[in-house]
Amino acid sequence: MRFMMFSILLFVLLGPLPDDMLFRQNLRPLSRPGPAMKRCIFLCFAISIAMSGVLHATEEPVNVRLASQSCMEYNNLNNRIRDGRISKTAAGVELIQRLSEVRKEYYLLDGKNYAASEWVFPVAGYDTHAIDGGRSHGFISSGYDFFSGNRHGGHPAFDIFIKDRNQDSRDDRTGQPAEVLSMTGGIVVALEREWKQPSGLRGGKYIWVYDPANELLVYYAHNNELRVQLGDLVKPGDVLATVGRSGLNAAKRRSPTHLHFSVLLLINGKPTPLNVYQALKQSRKMP
Repeated sequence: MRFMMFSILLFVLLGPLPDDMLFRQNLRPLSRPGPAMKRCIFLCFAISIAMSGVLHATEEPVNVRLASQSCMEYNNLNNRIRDGRISKTAAGVELIQRLSEVRKEYYLLDGKNYAASEWVFPVAGYDTHAIDGGRSHGFISSGYDFFSGNRHGGHPAFDIFIKDRNQDSRDDRTGQPAEVLSMTGGIVVALEREWKQPSGLRGGKYIWVYDPANELLVYYAHNNELRVQLGDLVKPGDVLATVGRSGLNAAKRRSPTHLHFSVLLLINGKPTPLNVYQALKQSRKMP
């Protein structure tokens, strides 16, 4: 269209083409248009250019996010482990393969390595004072087996309680949801967005982040609203979700609103509970 208008403008400015440049010999040269026609054609051309600029300026880019194949495969494996639909031996072999694929993708996407000195406390506005007291602070690694899925024993985690007396999943101090933050860097490899009673899923709406730099699987459970999706790269302090009450036991009235936070260290490919209480004490607190 712009080429056509440009051609018309050239004709207006330069006049008719010579006879020997016409396509057919029996065509007569076109006569030069009058002043009124010139003004009309020039005005049309100017409007065409202006409209073209407006359309290009207001056109929004189409942002199509392709799902991460490696993370989809890992999430599928995680679901089978969770639901007891795969043997522990087969799960152990496949876990190593899937995490290797995720690791490659993470660095292909320019994923960064973050040291423990850069870690952030996983609930905004809180610190370790929000964790259970006592010698163990609620952390019990004995009896835990990652490959037991939803039936695992132990409690290799720290429950981080928010101030929510009426149990509406809002911080009583602000009236707003409390944000769950990524403690480490990494990539979101598994999640569950849907949970409703009477589901027996203990973690409710959860997120798993794989940290390739430190070979960690970091678990954030009982969330209310998830703010990430599979394959998202995260850095320390990024918002993952909001604290909620989803999960078999977390939804019960007797359970105060909290984030169930767990870190597993991969040792020879096996996720092993890691007590990170001291690291949490030293982590940065976010407002």
